[in-house]
Amino acid sequence: MANSEFLIISLLRALIEVALLALLGQGVLASLAGVGRATNPVYRLFQVITGPAIKAVRFITPRQIIDKHVPLLAFFLLFWLWIFLAYVKRII
Repeated sequence: MANSEFLIISLLRALIEVALLALLGQGVLASLAGVGRATNPVYRLFQVITGPAIKAVRFITPRQIIDKHVPLLAFFLLFWLWIFLAYVKRII
């Protein structure tokens, strides 16, 4: 029983790590590419990877938070979820 829980938590942490790194890469590329980032294929790949996380955060946040801040909020929420899963993994 503990092995399956350990596996599920490890898989969730791995998915969150991928989303975190993609959000970080998207932010760095956005600052480097500037206005032309919409046509950059790597930036569009990052958008595909981070799309579900950003949509989930947009769904749970109130409308007063502007869309420009949602990726940053998604990064911080995923980071704290990653820390929480590390704590749960340590307990198991």
